[in-house]
Amino acid sequence: QVQLVESGGGLVQAGGSLRLSCTASGSIYRSNAMGWYRQGSGEQRELVAVFHSGGSTNYADSVKGRFTISRDNAKKTVYLQMNSLKPEDTAVYYCNARIKRSPFDPVAYDYWGQGTQVTVSL
Repeated sequence: QVQLVESGGGLVQAGGSLRLSCTASGSIYRSNAMGWYRQGSGEQRELVAVFHSGGSTNYADSVKGRFTISRDNAKKTVYLQMNSLKPEDTAVYYCNARIKRSPFDPVAYDYWGQGTQVTVSL
């Protein structure tokens, strides 16, 4: 089994900062990608930022220049530093990892954390 445990959400005023963390544990052979998605109330889940295994990153246009994704491979942890937060960043943030549990897995599977609430007030 693979588990993703998130932390770092909370309530912050507009213009403030938060840092989210997500640590993976369990049977992990290789992580092909690890990143963050978010889902606002009544909205679809959307990509925020992702770290690919080769080291490249992708960000949603709405967070470029404000959010930074980073990782610590030894700790199997990915971070999301969120600066200059806006009320529209309010959402449940989910950690996602695309993982092969063994070298015999034909494909990598998606795993999700439980979600952490980020609320940005005016």
